[in-house]
Amino acid sequence: MKQTMCFTRRLKIYTATKEQMEATIAAETNPEMKKAYAEMLAGCLQEPGKAEWYAMWRIELLDGTQVGDLCFKGLDEKALPEIGYGINEAYQGKGYATEAVNAVVKWALSKPRVNAVEAETAPDNRASQKVLKKCGFQPTGEMGEEGPRFVVSR
Repeated sequence: MKQTMCFTRRLKIYTATKEQMEATIAAETNPEMKKAYAEMLAGCLQEPGKAEWYAMWRIELLDGTQVGDLCFKGLDEKALPEIGYGINEAYQGKGYATEAVNAVVKWALSKPRVNAVEAETAPDNRASQKVLKKCGFQPTGEMGEEGPRFVVSR
């Protein structure tokens, strides 16, 4: 599985290796997150040529400290990926989510056929909605499983 990397002035964002994803799954105590990480790994193994669209991407400070992670939820025939992200509690409120989402959305929109990226967030997750708006996402007016949907286009 080839590794994809994006850098910002403070962050290194990259696709986790199979071993890193396995270690994350083994260490995760939240059953919902454990299932999500396992689905990411399964997607990588089933679609090795598109692994970066299924993998967990690690968000690290330039010194290697992991501050969070993100993922795309696959790449379907419409080439309209959905992004999900989270920042570890100790590192929230420092702009890392905005910085990371901006970097990987720019990467995604640079790929052929990808004209937009979608996201979904819980209705009461104002911080996540603020990140999306700072990154140019607009509400679609639709509700998904988790809450309101957003989209950003080229």
